[in-house]
Amino acid sequence: MADLYDLHARLVARLDTTEAIRAAFADHPRHRYVPDLIWPDANGLPLRRTADPERWVSCVYAFAPVTTQADDGGSGPVNTPSSSSSHPQVMADMIRAARVGPGDRVLEIGTGTGWNAAILSSLVGPTGSVTSVEIDPDVAAHARGRLDATGVRVVHDAEIPEGGYDAIIATCAVSRVPEEWIESVPVGAPIVVPWAPSSEHESTPVAALRVRDDGSAYGPFVRDAVFMHDRTQRVSESPFPGIGAEPEYERRLSATSDALIDDRLLTRLMLMLPGVRPGVGARPFEGDIGRIVHLGTADASWAYVWPDGTVTGGGERDLFGELAAAYDALTEAGRPPLEAFSLEVDPKNGVRRVRAPDLGVWEHR
Repeated sequence: MADLYDLHARLVARLDTTEAIRAAFADHPRHRYVPDLIWPDANGLPLRRTADPERWVSCVYAFAPVTTQADDGGSGPVNTPSSSSSHPQVMADMIRAARVGPGDRVLEIGTGTGWNAAILSSLVGPTGSVTSVEIDPDVAAHARGRLDATGVRVVHDAEIPEGGYDAIIATCAVSRVPEEWIESVPVGAPIVVPWAPSSEHESTPVAALRVRDDGSAYGPFVRDAVFMHDRTQRVSESPFPGIGAEPEYERRLSATSDALIDDRLLTRLMLMLPGVRPGVGARPFEGDIGRIVHLGTADASWAYVWPDGTVTGGGERDLFGELAAAYDALTEAGRPPLEAFSLEVDPKNGVRRVRAPDLGVWEHR
C-alpha cells in the first residue's frame, strides 16, 4: 500500500494557494480526519476501511470531496450526502477568501470531519482560536476526538456560541444568512459562505461577504461549488420539473444543453433568474441518453433544454423567454465570470440581492 504521508504531500502540492495555507494543510494529513466508513457511490453500500483499505485510501487521497455520512445518518433509496470532507481546493479557496491569519478568532459553521477546523487552527496559531459548530451529534463526537490536540472547540448545537469573532467560514450552504452571524463579527469582517436561493438549488457558489455598519453584508462570489445545505434551512423538495406534463410549446434556444453545462453557465443563469431552479438531468434523446438542462418554479412552470437546443415546456411562466433573455444578455456582455457577480444580504429587511456590472440587479425573495 502507498505511504499515506507521501499521498498527503502530493495532495498538498496540487493546491493552488498561498504558502501559508499550503503549510497548514501539510500539518494535518487528511487520513487522520476521514472516518473509516465512507460513501464513495451514490448508490449501494458504504465502504468500510477494513474491508478494502486500498480503495478507502484512493478515495481519501483523490483530489475530490469524500462523503462521510449519508441521509443524515439513516438510509434512503440513494446515498444523499449529509456530511463530507470537502474538496481540498475549495477549502483552500474559502480559507484564502476569509484572510485567516495569526491571532484571528474564527467561527466555523459545519465541523464535518474536523479537517478544515484543524487547518484553520494552524493558521490562527497559539494566539488565535477556532470554534466549530456541528448540528449532528455523531459527526461532532468524531470530529472532537480527531481535534483533541489542536485546541479547536467543537460545539454540538444549531445556535452560534456567544463571543466575538474575526471571521466566519460556513461549510454548508444557506439561502438566508442569519442575522446572528453578522452580529457576531465586527464591521469589515469576512463571512465566507456557500449560497443559493433555496435548498432546492444544486449549485451553491461561494460568496466572500464583508459586514457593513448598517447590519448588512456584501461581497463577490469567489468560486462555484456544490455544498450540502444547512439542515435548519432545508425546504421540501419539489417534484422533478415537468414530470407527467405534456409540453405546451417547443422553441429553440441559441445554445444547446451541452453548451450551457460545459461552459459552466448554469450558476450565473441561476443568479439572473430569481424563482427559477435550474439543474441537469438525463432523458432519452435520438436513440441514446442525452443531458438536459431542466428549469422549474414553485408554480409548476417548467422547461427542458435539449441537446439540439430545442426547448420544451409549459406552465404560467414563460421560462423559455426568461432563459433566452438571460442567456443573450450574458453573451452580449462577454460572459463575465462568476466573480463579477456580488451578493448583498440584509437579514433584518429580508434582502437577498445579486448584482453584476453591465448586466443588472436581481432580487431573490
